[in-house]
Amino acid sequence: MLDDVEEATNRNRSSVPREHLVLYQFSARGHELGQVILGNLMTGRRDAAGAYYRSRPALLALGLSLEDAFASPLGRAGGFSDGRDIGVVCNLPRQDGAVVLPMAGDVGGQYTPAAGWAQAITYHRDVLGDADWAGSIAVAMGGDASAATSGFWSALTMATTLRLPMLFYIEDNGLGISVGGDMQTPGGNIASNLASFGNLFIRDGDGTNPAEAARLLEEAVGHVRGGVGPALVHLTVPRLSSHSGPDNQKGYRTDEEIAHDWTRDPLPRLRAHLVPAVMSEAEWRALEAEVERDVTAALDAARARGTPRADKVKRYIHAEPVLPGDPEAIGGLPLGVIEGLPSTEAVAEDGETVRFAEAVRRTLRHELAINPRVTVFGEDVGRKGGVHLVTEGLQKQFGDARVFDTSLSEEGIIGRAVGMAAAGLMPVAEIQFRKYADPATEQLNNCGTMRWRTNNRFAAPIVVRMPGGFGKDVGDPWHSISDEVRFAKSLGWQVVMPSNARDAVGLLRSAMRSLNPTIYFEHRSLLMTSDGSARYPGDDYVVPIGKGSRLTEGTGMTVVTWGAMVHRCVDAAQQLAAGIVELIDLRSIAPWDRELVLESVMKTGRCLIVHEDTQTAGFGAEIAATLAKEAFWHLDAPVDRYAIDDVPMPYHPVLLEAVVPSAEQIAARMRALIDA
Repeated sequence: MLDDVEEATNRNRSSVPREHLVLYQFSARGHELGQVILGNLMTGRRDAAGAYYRSRPALLALGLSLEDAFASPLGRAGGFSDGRDIGVVCNLPRQDGAVVLPMAGDVGGQYTPAAGWAQAITYHRDVLGDADWAGSIAVAMGGDASAATSGFWSALTMATTLRLPMLFYIEDNGLGISVGGDMQTPGGNIASNLASFGNLFIRDGDGTNPAEAARLLEEAVGHVRGGVGPALVHLTVPRLSSHSGPDNQKGYRTDEEIAHDWTRDPLPRLRAHLVPAVMSEAEWRALEAEVERDVTAALDAARARGTPRADKVKRYIHAEPVLPGDPEAIGGLPLGVIEGLPSTEAVAEDGETVRFAEAVRRTLRHELAINPRVTVFGEDVGRKGGVHLVTEGLQKQFGDARVFDTSLSEEGIIGRAVGMAAAGLMPVAEIQFRKYADPATEQLNNCGTMRWRTNNRFAAPIVVRMPGGFGKDVGDPWHSISDEVRFAKSLGWQVVMPSNARDAVGLLRSAMRSLNPTIYFEHRSLLMTSDGSARYPGDDYVVPIGKGSRLTEGTGMTVVTWGAMVHRCVDAAQQLAAGIVELIDLRSIAPWDRELVLESVMKTGRCLIVHEDTQTAGFGAEIAATLAKEAFWHLDAPVDRYAIDDVPMPYHPVLLEAVVPSAEQIAARMRALIDA
């Protein structure tokens, strides 16, 4: 289809009063021509597009049905999200042909996952030797304003430095909602600004001229398929509708500007190009009539669909068994691969004592050895071996295609991992320190909700290794925060926080075989000291995510903690009489072992929760609220929380000691709770 289907409906039913059934809308009218040409050029078996909210013409060209194109904006059952996402935030899963990765509602979020898919193409082709991926490309589609985002520049850096098979398709309508293009890009033309970029093939032209647009896109696609590097095509187009349904563009555009855009409508130009050179006037009119019939029939069918079932809205926040008739997600390791990897909860008794960092390194090394789909990457992860030397030696053993350094962009690291996971790989990405994950917030959120918002059509189960917390005798507001609660409330994510080398092995292996994305928190103090040392539990050892550990038995009180605080709580408990403290290491906080905690508190009648995150809205509050509701009549004293006061982590050791709970202070809180 050459026209945007919603705009076609408006023309067909212009005399019918608005029914306000489409609650939120973005039109692609004026952008259709180049997108349809590009869609028809995406013929590779493993091509993929990272698209955005004006990309439905491209999806229609790639195989999106007209009925689904209508049903999703109408919020009807089925479609690309079953009513869960905005009707223009699309996706298109296909087992054998070009896919459209799940779009994001944020501007520029499509670029780095597309770059990740492009890198996955080279990985499948060169490392795994899969000929199905040869000649395939990834396309990132965006408006000119999105070229100002960090996602665009991060993906551009990846594509050009690695010579990835990636095409950047930039549609320039001269506006970013109401802001002119000269405020987004100096000079108003991103193609001109990138002329000096190495390894980048650039084409620039008129997206309303059929012959020119087709020629430029064919040249760029041919270049990328040739395997010599990425390309960028910049086409100027008119925006023939407001930015979105609620937008009134007359508040920032003159009548003359709007009228001028209408003189550049690509559809009349396409007709002039085709009639009579390619088809007769009668054939064109017959094509219009066919379109009219198809659009009307699809709209009627979409309107006839039922509304999404409210009782299913909580499905697919995490992976779950697929029922008959349910969609099966694209992304992550194939189930056959996961099931073929040996695992056991039994601990090997003859393992040597290892420190926390060595336990993580051994686990990564073994999984790299037995699973060729595993990749490990991040800033300084390769040649240096990581700032904490956790990945030391892995690149030398497995090569720089599997263990590699990245450019300095956390959004790029996470977005790349998302695209690689969607392409069937198991990416283990490192963010150097917890605070550095903040620039990747959009990609982390989008990854976590991907399965839910596509109604199980796509998933990206990645592992993000993330050191944080205070170091040995040192802290600061940038490298030493934990703030794990932020991820515990990030929907779709698992969050694990091992306190020792044995659990570090088991939780990391479980995360690398999970169907859900996982934040794997490595505490800096444990990386820098021997506090977390334990016997190596074996190369097949796993710890189920969400299962806590009862470290000591007691009848006087329950202490719940995780991470480095476990060791201080152990020291504190030893200052009390034996048999008083029942100490629980949660190990995972999303999900957390509610049953274990409730069972223990119902036995002891008292509970102290100790954590390193700040007190206000820390995860301890969630545990306390659960106990207040479900164990109230078993409590002999109020649930107590001991955490860092609401202050940033300080640098000087004296200040650090004044902020972080010590074993002596924890013991004092234990005694106070016993006496309450």
